[in-house]
Amino acid sequence: MDLNFTAEEQAFRNEVRQWVAQNLPEDISHKVHNALRLSREDMQRWAQILGKKGWLASGWPQQFGGPGWSAVQKHLFEEECARAGAPRVVPFGPVMVAPVIMTFGSLEQQKRFLPGIASGDVWWSQGYSEPGAGSDLASLKTRAERRGDKYIVNGQKTWTTLGQYGEWIFCLVRTSTEGKPQTGISFLLIDMKSPGITVRPIVMLDGEPEVNEVFFDNVEVPAENLIGEENKGWTYAKHLLAHERTNIADVNRAKREIERLKRIAKAEGVYDDARFRDQIALLEIDIVALEMLVLRVLSAEKSGKQSLDIAGLLKIKGSEIQQRYTELTMLAAGPFTLPYVREAMEAGWQGDWFARFGICAPLASNYFNFRKTTIYGGSNEVQRNIVAQTVLG
Repeated sequence: MDLNFTAEEQAFRNEVRQWVAQNLPEDISHKVHNALRLSREDMQRWAQILGKKGWLASGWPQQFGGPGWSAVQKHLFEEECARAGAPRVVPFGPVMVAPVIMTFGSLEQQKRFLPGIASGDVWWSQGYSEPGAGSDLASLKTRAERRGDKYIVNGQKTWTTLGQYGEWIFCLVRTSTEGKPQTGISFLLIDMKSPGITVRPIVMLDGEPEVNEVFFDNVEVPAENLIGEENKGWTYAKHLLAHERTNIADVNRAKREIERLKRIAKAEGVYDDARFRDQIALLEIDIVALEMLVLRVLSAEKSGKQSLDIAGLLKIKGSEIQQRYTELTMLAAGPFTLPYVREAMEAGWQGDWFARFGICAPLASNYFNFRKTTIYGGSNEVQRNIVAQTVLG
C-alpha cells in the first residue's frame, strides 16, 4: 500500500487550492475558522459557487454531471476546502439522496432531481428517524397508503437536521405491515411545500434550531416520486447510510479544528500546561491514524482491490474524535465557554456577537451538542457489532 500522492494528484491539489483561494468568500471563511454562526444564505452561497464550477457533485460520475474524480481526488478536494475554511457541504442532497437516485431511481427521476442538487439550488432534508424509531429504524411508523396514482402520507419524523430550510425531503415510509419490519418500507421523495406538512424546530442548548420535527397530515405524494420498488426502501436506505457514515468521519474538519484548539489554548494560556498538551498530542495522533485509515480505503479503491466494509469503523472513530476536540476546546477556554461572555464572543470563541444579538454558540453548548455524534447515523454500539460481523468475522 502506497500512501504517497502521485505527481498528478499533487498537481490536482494545487489546482483546487488556487481555485478555492480565489472563489471562497472571505466572510464565510472567517466564520468557519472562528466557529461563528453560518446562515442558510452562507451555506447555500458556497454550495452554488461549487455548483457553477461543477464541484458540488464532487463524488458523482461524469454521466450524471459530476467531475468523475477518483476517490483520492475527492479526498484532496475536501481537504483543501476544509483547510481554507470552506463550510461543509450540506450532505443530504449531493452526498446522500443523489447516489440513491443514481443507483435506484428511474431515468425520469434522475433528469428531474439531479440537476437541482448538483447546482446547489435545491435544499434537501432527510426524513429517517422518528420519536420511536431512531437506532431501531426498522420500527418506523410513518405510513404511506397507495391510492391510485398517489400516496397519502401520515406520521412524524424527528431530528431532521436543518429541516426548517428544506424544499424537498427524502423519507422512509411504511407501505406494508406484512413480514419482517424491514420488508415493508419504501423510499419516497416529498415536496416540503405540500399541504399537510408542518415543520417544528427543536431549539438546542446553543439556542439554534438545528434539528426539527416534521409532521405529515394526509400529505399527497405523486406515486412517481417512489424510488425503485415499493417495500424495497430498506435496501436503498442501507446504501445511503454507508455514504452518511463515511461522511460523519470528516477527518478534514478534525484537522482544521485541532488547529483552532491549539489557537484557543495558546490564547488562554493553557498550552503551557504539559498535561494539556499531552491530550492535544494524543488527539492529533488519533486524527492522523483516522486519516491513514481513510487513505488505506482510498488506496485499495485506486488499486482495484476490494476495500473492507469499514464505513461503520470510520463513523465510530470520527465521531469520537469530534467529541474529544469539542471537549478539549471547552476546557481550554475555561469560563469563556459559558454564554454571554462578551470578551469571549469578541475573541471568536463563542459566536458572532455583533452580527446576531441573542443566543450565540458557546463552547460548552457546542460540547453538549456533539454528544449526538456517537448516536446519529447508527449508534456506535450498533456499528461495533456490525464491524465485528462484517470485518472481523
